[in-house]
Amino acid sequence: MIELDAPQRLMHGRDAELATVARLLVRTRAGHGAAVVVRGHAGIGKTMLLTAARRIAAESGMVVLTANGAEAEKALPFAGLHQLLGPLLGNVRALTPRLQRALRGAFGQEDAWPDLFTVGLAVLELLGDRAARTPLLIVAEDAHWLDPETLDVLVFVTRRLTVEPIAAVMAVRAQYTGVLSGTGLNQLRLAELDETAARRVLTDHAPELSPGLRDRVLTEAAGNPLALVELPRVLTPGASLPELLPLNERLETAFADRFAQLPEATRAVVAAFSADTGCPLPTLLAAAQALTGTPIAATAIQPAIDAGLLQIQDRRLGFRHPLVRSAVYRAAGDMARLTVHSALADALAGDPDRRAWHRSAATLGTDEQVSTELEEAATRALDRGALGVAVTDLDRASELTADPARRSSLLLRAAELASQLLDRQIATELVAKADPAQGDAADRARLALVRDIVEPGDFRDTGRLDLLCDLALEALAGGHTDLATALCWRAASRCWWAGLPTEAGTRVTAVLGKLGLGADDPAALAVAAYAQPDVHGPTVLRQLPALVPDRTDVDGMRFLGGAALILGDFVTASSFMGTASAGYRSQGRAALLARNLSSTGFIRLWLGRWPAVRADLEEAESLAEEIGDHFWIVAARSAQALQEAMYGNAETAFRLADSVLASPLVVGVRFVANAAQHARGVAANAAGRHDEALDLLLRVFDPQDETYHPDMSGWALPDLADAAVRASRRDEIHDILARAVERESRLPSPMLKRSLTYAQAVLSPEPDAPAAYRRALAVDLAAWPVHRARLQLAHGSWLRRNRRILESRVPLRAARDGFDALGATAWGRLAREELRAAGEESAGRTTPSGEQLTAQELQTAMLAAAGLTNREIGQRLFMSHRTVSSHLYRIFPKLGITGRAQLRAALEALPHDQP
Repeated sequence: MIELDAPQRLMHGRDAELATVARLLVRTRAGHGAAVVVRGHAGIGKTMLLTAARRIAAESGMVVLTANGAEAEKALPFAGLHQLLGPLLGNVRALTPRLQRALRGAFGQEDAWPDLFTVGLAVLELLGDRAARTPLLIVAEDAHWLDPETLDVLVFVTRRLTVEPIAAVMAVRAQYTGVLSGTGLNQLRLAELDETAARRVLTDHAPELSPGLRDRVLTEAAGNPLALVELPRVLTPGASLPELLPLNERLETAFADRFAQLPEATRAVVAAFSADTGCPLPTLLAAAQALTGTPIAATAIQPAIDAGLLQIQDRRLGFRHPLVRSAVYRAAGDMARLTVHSALADALAGDPDRRAWHRSAATLGTDEQVSTELEEAATRALDRGALGVAVTDLDRASELTADPARRSSLLLRAAELASQLLDRQIATELVAKADPAQGDAADRARLALVRDIVEPGDFRDTGRLDLLCDLALEALAGGHTDLATALCWRAASRCWWAGLPTEAGTRVTAVLGKLGLGADDPAALAVAAYAQPDVHGPTVLRQLPALVPDRTDVDGMRFLGGAALILGDFVTASSFMGTASAGYRSQGRAALLARNLSSTGFIRLWLGRWPAVRADLEEAESLAEEIGDHFWIVAARSAQALQEAMYGNAETAFRLADSVLASPLVVGVRFVANAAQHARGVAANAAGRHDEALDLLLRVFDPQDETYHPDMSGWALPDLADAAVRASRRDEIHDILARAVERESRLPSPMLKRSLTYAQAVLSPEPDAPAAYRRALAVDLAAWPVHRARLQLAHGSWLRRNRRILESRVPLRAARDGFDALGATAWGRLAREELRAAGEESAGRTTPSGEQLTAQELQTAMLAAAGLTNREIGQRLFMSHRTVSSHLYRIFPKLGITGRAQLRAALEALPHDQP
């Protein structure tokens, strides 16, 4: 057990919080790391709790790494991360070359474009390798002032500490509600001290106060420990506290008074330090000299330490509390601040990013040169993958230019980056400050792209299509073909997402024809397919299988895969999108990987290997949650709902589908709503509620219903047909079937063809049934195990009803085996019932060992069986190699094997139904 007596004596009223930290550290030393975010108002005791955590960790032999957030460094890419990892940077050479490049690129030491997920993995491996020798504690003070890239990396790392002997304690001031929230990390909120604890703190620090003044301080401090310590210091005999000031302001006044009493040289050093707490000591002293006009020695710092304003901790100089820094910075005066920032900029010529920021802080009014320097700093930030810092730099650069056109252009570039970060609030604020009338065609195009991402509006709004097309033509006329193509793609996507009628996409394809793209250009094929699938779909379907695409063009593969998907060529789509996922994974482009995995998981439901589909969908949801892309969380859940329904888990399917349909994010987005409603129909069928299933599925085919989609509705025909037959309501879907036949004659969609031939066979009147089943069975279903097993079940049932008992057993057995391989419990049960009615008993299905693996374990097993090392697997799946090892430790007994060499055979022995 960790002895807590000393910290408890220092922190009255925090026994529960200290116990939480102690338990965290005990578990960490046992190899089960975790993180906690400490939240509270200024002065509430966050720093004291972090100090206690450091002390406990050090006394138990843990290594402590610290990062202190500072406002002056918030605009410096990965500044907090560099501070945190300083003691470990000598170990970077132990990382794989790819991770070395990422980390050095983040720190500006190598010409590389590091994505945050790869940087995060590099940090996780670096920390994990050190923690393997001695457990680690990460302490982040004032995390709300860390640069956004450091925060993102910390979130990435702390979400992956389950099997790492690493703990993290991070402090965030209460008003910064968006920092480290919604991350899945544990939150520890510090409340005000109760009266008993408050009296103890006051007695410890001001025992000489009179009873009346003591009660007044207790009332004014309102349980804030820092106030209980500091307010008595400003009192003189007979004095009273200032009235009607907020607590933070009273505290800052107290600190400012103490600052004013320091010697001139000390005041100059402390004032300079308040402007940049990260600069080296010689630079700090040089900046202070600009205020006094005389050289200043390092010894001038001591009076500030003696006054309790500064402290030295972990061999670093720092303010004793963040309120001290803000109080000093404010008390220094406007001209002194300008002088300090100017002096710091001059002294930091070798650090262009920090220099640019100080130059901007030293500027009154506009200054084109400083604005340009900030724009250049933004470019460097982008080169290092620091989009958040680039947004801040471009925003500030826009404030310093007198050119209205340039100002708007800078703001729109910043907004575009903010939209890529999915920070809709910041993007909206930046757009609001821009004046589109001042920009050129490129600026107006960029504005439209940003707005379509952050304010998509109603996807059914055809007026938005016209706007996007107009701006695409304008951008094209200005020579900006890439922007024009991007606008055209956004318009085409809206057409298919909302399931708009064919005529809505006419203008989009007309604009596409003017872009000058090649006939086999991936973007051109995708735009044509999405805008008007029933018009251009036949041509695209003929082109796709004949293409020999550049599989290194990851975005191109996504375009091709998306076109194949919406046209129902799931086999081709699976190939293209699988290549795109591998590319996005290797590039660390998590946002696009999440979207691609969600789409891939959906189409592969019909192609078998459901455990792998489950893994894809779970990873898609997890990645989307990690990057804050809430729409794709919902989209992944719609596919998960359909998979659960196909498994036969009706209750789970309904719960997921209902949550999707209740989300405001799917209003007008019919492809997601359709999948969720389809799932509800399949689930009702699986539960034996066939009338309910038919009613649910009829909505999918009603053009006036929000769940209708002209392409995807046809994919639900088998389920509609089953429900109609079992509910004895065949006549109600006659017109639906006729419309599907007509559409299939115009659009030879592989998915629609297989769904339609199944429905026609099941619904055919008895005289026509033999021919209908022959036609359905003649369709190539080798790569479509779900359709194949369902058709075998339907055909076997029809044979049995027609007293062809012996013949019926063959397709029924095949159906049973096919459903068992998939794990489709409800359909497998139907096949067994039919076999029993045909005079053949069939043992119940046993759960294959492969289905006992979690989604991540299955991914790990497949990659390990393919010969990848633990580190290579970790880089693919964004986890540490120690987590991979932990997964394999659990996988082996589940598969009944003892070593890695047996993995391939064990996985191949699992039942599956995909060639």
